[in-house]
Amino acid sequence: MFTSVGSRKPWQSFQKIMVNLTDEVFKIISPVAALTKTLPVRVQHAQCDMKSKKVELLKRSEHEQLREIFSKYASGTTSSGESYMTYSDLIQKYLQLLDLNNYDQYTLSLFGSSVDTSRDNMISYTEFQAFEALLCLPDAMYALAFQIFDRNGNGYITGDEFQDIINHTTLNREIPFDFNCDFIKLHFGKDKDRKVTYSEFTQLIHDFHEEHALQAFRKFDKKNTGSISAKDFEYLMVTLKSFLLSEFVKDNLVTVTVGGGGHRHVSYAYFSAFVSLLNNMELVKKLYLAITRGNRNVEVTKEELLYQAQEFAQITPLEIDILCQLVGIQHQTGRINFEDLEVISPIEGRETPFTLQMQIAEEKLRFEQGTERTPLLSILESGYRFLLGSIAGATGATAVYPIDLVKTRLQNQRSAMVGELMYKNSWDCFNKVLRHEGFRGLYRGLGPQLVGVCPEKAIKLTMNDFMRDQLMNKDGSLPLWAEMVAGGTAGASQVMFTNPLEIVKIRLQVAGEIVGGARVSAFTVIKELGLMGLYKGSRACFLRDIPFSAIYFPAYAHVKKMLADENGYNHPGTLLLAATIAGMPAAAIPTPADVIKTRLQVASRKGQTTYRGLMHCAQTILREEGFSAFWKGTPARVLRSSPQFGVTLLTYELLQRTFRIDFGGRRPEGSEASATKIEEQLSRNPDHIGGYRLAKATFAGMEAKFGLMLPKFNKSVG
Repeated sequence: MFTSVGSRKPWQSFQKIMVNLTDEVFKIISPVAALTKTLPVRVQHAQCDMKSKKVELLKRSEHEQLREIFSKYASGTTSSGESYMTYSDLIQKYLQLLDLNNYDQYTLSLFGSSVDTSRDNMISYTEFQAFEALLCLPDAMYALAFQIFDRNGNGYITGDEFQDIINHTTLNREIPFDFNCDFIKLHFGKDKDRKVTYSEFTQLIHDFHEEHALQAFRKFDKKNTGSISAKDFEYLMVTLKSFLLSEFVKDNLVTVTVGGGGHRHVSYAYFSAFVSLLNNMELVKKLYLAITRGNRNVEVTKEELLYQAQEFAQITPLEIDILCQLVGIQHQTGRINFEDLEVISPIEGRETPFTLQMQIAEEKLRFEQGTERTPLLSILESGYRFLLGSIAGATGATAVYPIDLVKTRLQNQRSAMVGELMYKNSWDCFNKVLRHEGFRGLYRGLGPQLVGVCPEKAIKLTMNDFMRDQLMNKDGSLPLWAEMVAGGTAGASQVMFTNPLEIVKIRLQVAGEIVGGARVSAFTVIKELGLMGLYKGSRACFLRDIPFSAIYFPAYAHVKKMLADENGYNHPGTLLLAATIAGMPAAAIPTPADVIKTRLQVASRKGQTTYRGLMHCAQTILREEGFSAFWKGTPARVLRSSPQFGVTLLTYELLQRTFRIDFGGRRPEGSEASATKIEEQLSRNPDHIGGYRLAKATFAGMEAKFGLMLPKFNKSVG
């Protein structure tokens, strides 16, 4: 059913395997299944059949932006006045592939000439642009390797060109390759005068390192017994196949061959199977997932692997034996889980450019559409976010409640009445509450606050996430107006909980000002107001909460990005700082609405003006107390709201990271615990745009996939 990889291009064989796998097993559980049916061939975009959506693998850079970056790094000018890059400008200064001070000159020349198609040691803008397009191709690693070997830039490779570059690799310096072998004669002819085209080169470079390994094995098999010692096996693997070795495998090369003791020799079949297994670990993972139907938490037996491996010509029983031996070193359960495969896999964290592009396409597809989910999963996800938002809200409210109490009492005192000024400022208010009412007085009314703040903050946070998802563009961007609409909607949605909560809390907070007054509880306040009375001042509450959230959430998103590290990751300290900074303008600007709301919701005392509504309250305050009265308690409000939302957002994001659950939908912003592998592989340099974001992964991929490791440093330096 599945074809062999021996006679096909590697990516074509992978395509065939993935098509069959996804058709038979992963149609439901893998969102990238449809992508594998339409793998692109030397094109820049791919069509995705899933829901008839077009998914762009990697967006090409804009001409004007690329030209600007070229001009920034180009240090030379031709006689005709055209700018050009030197090899150092591109490789060392722009792509930063080699050190500026200690580098191998020949490697620099090879890397630079792969871009300099005219081979005049000057990289023009058109060559710079063409190389950016090359890096976007799905076979970019093969194309780049071909251009490195094609020293003359004539579109084919000679035997001398191939030998010259192989002789320069670090692997060949350790174990020299015999270029008079039949393998070279088959590709370049008996007299090595045959020229190899690009398509032929892709097979040549793929098979070359297997031939190199065979030659090395024969060299160490001095007695022609068909076997080598365990130590020689370790040396060959570390020297020739280091790019295939995970740390675990590298540390246990001798252990796995010796087994329980003795001095076991390694046969060529075992050596070949060991290399093949490491080359096919990603396929082994697919085999495991086929057995478990996509569940990574299920353990499988050796027998199950052997049975499923019959569908794969690439996986032999000897390779399964070696896999089980490696797993047996980790634990003696006799079963294999997905984590065991991750430990052995050499590709973990070292994705090729093609893999990266497919992951980008999958993420973009999921970003636009999400994955197919049952209604139950959607409900569970909403409940999950609501629960985390409730915990975060309660944590933030408790942390700053004393500040909120001080703010409320300052806003409620009316300067028009003789003797009314009980507090001079926020600090005076805090001291008097602590002195006359004790520490517990600072938390008067906290109970009802927590009862209401849990659903209030949960609704605000989840509604903001929901609206951002709905308003987001297909490319993942969110315009400022959409951010403000999402925040404003979140603020409006919370008023149904906020207003009853606020009016009860405020009346409890100011109750301590009346010496000898009747004891006031949340129950007596609710009984006195009734259902409709609980929403007194709701219009002022809307005027406060909508602007607050419309300012706060966009400000938080932008400040958080500004404070992120070079990998785009926010540590807890930057999350707290971003949330606190965003809360300052958001809390200060709506203060007049907060003053009006407070006056409307506090029960009027004898001799005080009774407000008939929002406009009457505003006019009365302006007439009796002046414009400055609208800004009473602003410092206390800022000091309360900024740290409160700082603690709330910090708690919310850390809870998402600590208790991360994937319900199949798009994760809310800030839920990633660390930079993803795609983020690690793609360049974060703002000057690296389009295909140049994949330059690092492409050059590194040549080493990881082909073993084409060129020296980076000049050993004579330092």
